[in-house]
Amino acid sequence: MAEKKGTGARGLAVTLRTAKKRTPGQQRWLSRQLNDPYVTAAKQQGFRSRAAFKLMELDDRFKLITKGCRVLDLGAAPGGWSQVALLRGAGQVVGVDLLPIEPIQGATLIQGDFEDPEMPARLIALLGGAPDVVLSDMAPNTTGHAATDHIRIMGLAELALHFACGILAPGGSFVAKVFQGGSEREMLLPMKQRFASVKHAKPPASRKESSELYVVAQRFRPEAG
Repeated sequence: MAEKKGTGARGLAVTLRTAKKRTPGQQRWLSRQLNDPYVTAAKQQGFRSRAAFKLMELDDRFKLITKGCRVLDLGAAPGGWSQVALLRGAGQVVGVDLLPIEPIQGATLIQGDFEDPEMPARLIALLGGAPDVVLSDMAPNTTGHAATDHIRIMGLAELALHFACGILAPGGSFVAKVFQGGSEREMLLPMKQRFASVKHAKPPASRKESSELYVVAQRFRPEAG
């Protein structure tokens, strides 16, 4: 159970009344969720996760999603980024994840592994052509060991980049989550060879204490491969 506590100009903070059955880590997570304005806004606006605001902020800055474009959402569950792609005017949105995803009107959501050799052709068929934007908000389950977590998320980002370079339409864009830690720079060289613009960004919706960043690559050049 939670109760609200006044905090002056900052509004209301939510504190936990009962925590006997929760671990300290669970208590911290729940308290953070209850006091996160992005979590509240996501619920109020019908988004499936607070991560939806990260994509909106990235799109505001980089103009990734254009009217009628084809968007491929890798690791799409629970579906927040697919929702934003539709809201921002995408013509076709396809999401794929190892986990099942509840339906979203206007999007095609499939359960599967994007590394399956047959997946590229299947996704292009569902999109009606090569995607203009490939999005990846994928992240592994964290271990609490910073170096290990960094290696694992960079591995996912590199897989997504390799996949995107094999499926993107000329001039397309690629967005992937990475963690700060040094080795994300190793990913930049092949990206700069294939994209005219490569930048790092930390949208305001990313928690300040989080080491996550997003790499945003635009104007794909397939002939450079």
